[in-house]
Formats: sequence, structure tokens, C-alpha cells
Amino acid sequence: MQSPEASTAVSPTQIQLTLLAFADEVVGTLARLIAYVGALALFAILALAALGQLPDLHDDEPADKPGWSVADRSHPAFAISRLDSSEKTASYTILRHPEGGRRDVLRWTDTADKPVAELEIYRQGAEFDVTRPAAAGLAARMGLGTATLLEQAGLIDTKFGPAVLFRPIGTAKGACLGYLKRSEEPGLQISGFSCQGGSVPATRAAIACTLNRLTLLASGNEPKLAEMFAHAELKRRSCDSQGSSDWLLGAANAQLRGAL
Repeated sequence: MQSPEASTAVSPTQIQLTLLAFADEVVGTLARLIAYVGALALFAILALAALGQLPDLHDDEPADKPGWSVADRSHPAFAISRLDSSEKTASYTILRHPEGGRRDVLRWTDTADKPVAELEIYRQGAEFDVTRPAAAGLAARMGLGTATLLEQAGLIDTKFGPAVLFRPIGTAKGACLGYLKRSEEPGLQISGFSCQGGSVPATRAAIACTLNRLTLLASGNEPKLAEMFAHAELKRRSCDSQGSSDWLLGAANAQLRGAL
């Protein structure tokens, strides 16, 4: 007869089988866990790849919107009336923006083809940025570095009303002067520079004369532009009267503070 101790004893074979079963269970659990983590990683990779392809769904929209371009087929809308028949004609360039803006740019050069004056009439479209400083880019147009700072250099009286003058900070009195005149209605900006005259009073007079000689050739579908120039013509003065202090709002014009 088998003893009680023998009946309750567990054989080594049963222990091994139990351990093997437990090991199989652990391995199976780890395998399922690895498969689950791998599936999550795969889904994450696919999701990132899909997100990376989202910009390709909008290939019909250009990444860089087109900007200003030369409009060779457009006709000049402005002109500068001549003082005499020997006066050199300025170059005339028209730039258009897809969002409606138009720039008419007149430039004058000396005998060495160096720019001595420029006049730009900018009719604003939807591209106009109201947060951009009014005189931004004027220094570069004057042939100065883009990092050059300008300061306000007084006012001149024109048929369009007072125009603000600008000059590079710390320059000599004979330096070039920039100018700016803005209109809210119609949305218009007249700007440019002049190096003519050789002195501040002479350069101021040259700028005032240029603006007063500016005429409108065609307003297109802009009746407010035509009205603006019609009213300005009523205030037009001859360039011969520019030597007076009243014309230039005083030779010792008070300087406006601040650099642009």
C-alpha cells in the first residue's frame, strides 16, 4: 500500500510541466504585447506619412503667390509736363500686381545714366499692407542700403497738399531727398526722390516742381482719381514761384522727429 507521504508528493516531471506551461504563457503574452506595440507604431507611421502628404492635396494652389511684374501692354496713365522742349524724357515703367495694385514709375538719369530722380504713383489694390511703414523701401530706391535709416526732413507744399520729405540720418545738406504723399480716397501713394539742385532748397524746389507738373492722362475706371487731379489743378502754381518761402513752407522748416 502507498503511504500518504507518497500520495501527496509531487513528482519532478509535474513541476517541469508546470514551469514550461508558465513559460509558454509568459512568452505568448510578450509576443502579443510586442505585436500590439508594433501595430501601434505602424499606425503612427502611416498617420505621419498621410499628414506629410497633405500639402500635395493642394498642388493647384501655388506655394508662392505671384508678385509685381512689368506690364508691357499697359499704357502710361501719368505724365510730367515739360518746362522746355530740350528737357530729357524720363523712362516710364508700369508694374502690376495680381491683386489689383499698379505702380507707374518715372525715372530720370544724368549723362552717365546715373539715376538723379524718380517718381512713383502707386494705386493700391488688395495687396496693400496697412501695417507696412509708408516710407519702407524708399532708401533702397534712392540707391542706399536697405539698412539705411531715414528721418523726416520737413514738408513742401504741392498742388496735392503737403508732402513729407526724407533724408538719410546724418547726411550732409547736399544729399538727395526722398518724398511721400499719401491719399486715403482714392487709395494712392506718390513717392520718389531727387538729387537735383545741389542744395537742400534747390532740391526741395525741384521736388515741388515735379509734383506740380504731374498730370493725369487716363483715369480708367477710377472717377475719384480723376476728381483728385482736377481739384489739384486748381491749386497748381508755376515753378517760377518756388523761390518764395511761402511755396516751400519756410526755408527753416521744423524737422519732424523720428526715424523710419
